[in-house]
Parts: sequence; C-alpha cells; structure tokens
Amino acid sequence: MDDQNVLKETIERNVKAVTLRPAIGKHTGRTKVRLKPGLECEVTDGQWTLVVATGPASGGNNAGPSPGTLGRGALGSCLAIGYAMWAARLGVPIEALDVEVEADYDVRGELGISDEVPPGYTQVRYTVTVVSPASEADVRRVIDTAEKYSPYKDVFARANDLQRQLRILEPTA
Repeated sequence: MDDQNVLKETIERNVKAVTLRPAIGKHTGRTKVRLKPGLECEVTDGQWTLVVATGPASGGNNAGPSPGTLGRGALGSCLAIGYAMWAARLGVPIEALDVEVEADYDVRGELGISDEVPPGYTQVRYTVTVVSPASEADVRRVIDTAEKYSPYKDVFARANDLQRQLRILEPTA
C-alpha cells in the first residue's frame, strides 16, 4: 500500500486547508459522454477518455466495459480508496484490501416490460476483505469511519437531487 505517513500528511494538509477556507472544497465534477455507433460511448473527463459500451446481447459492439461495470467499480474503488485514506489517518496498517461489489437487477425493468420492476439495481452488496496486523477493533474503526464519509456509498444509499436539461438542435448541413 501507499506510504501511510505521506498519505496522512497530505490528507491532514487538505483537512486544514478546507477547514480554514471551506469554499476551496466545493467543486462541480463535469464528464462528457458522446454516443458513437454500436451503443458505444466516449467518456471524457479532464485528461481521461474511456470507452463504455454494451455487449452483443444488448445490441452493442462490446468495445468497453458496461455502465454497470463502471458504476460498481466506482463504488468499490471509492470504498477501497477511502479505507486506505482512513487507515493512514488513524494509523492502522493495511497490507492488502479487496472490495467485491455485486448488484442484482432484472432487465424487464430496463426493457419496459414491467412497470413493477425497477430499471436499476434491486440490491447492491459488497464484501470487504482486509489483511492487517492490527486488531479487529482497529480495522472495524477504519472501515466504519471510511464508510461514514464515502462519497459513492452515499450516492448509492441516498436519493440525490437529479436535474435534467434538454437541448434539441437542428442537424447541420
């Protein structure tokens, strides 16, 4: 894992800065998604460009991971990074850490076959496996604290204010 002392110093510096000037902690994330042929999407965010697609069973070209893969990956990686950060802050050594995310869904909702079936996940579960020489109580304190402050655990667990803007343009010649 990362050098916990460097990580702890970095986090403590950020905590101090945002505590002194809360406005510097407020941001707006912006990601652009462009649909391409084959149910493929080009996802651009800053310096990063990713390809997201669906597989042939859904009519896509399988050019990249699915939105579901990225969503589950966002939750799992956010948790893992949070655990590492809080382990450093709390001085609890972690030698290895894995997060496995499972999500149940029924495609009848997505396909509009049944309004009784939600189009999204019906349940999301995750398993955290930690290798640490620390006591179970210390590891649990890290995990519980990290989950309390996890942005993507919050996104998955709490309804968010979701607003849509729609712009319809005429094709260019």
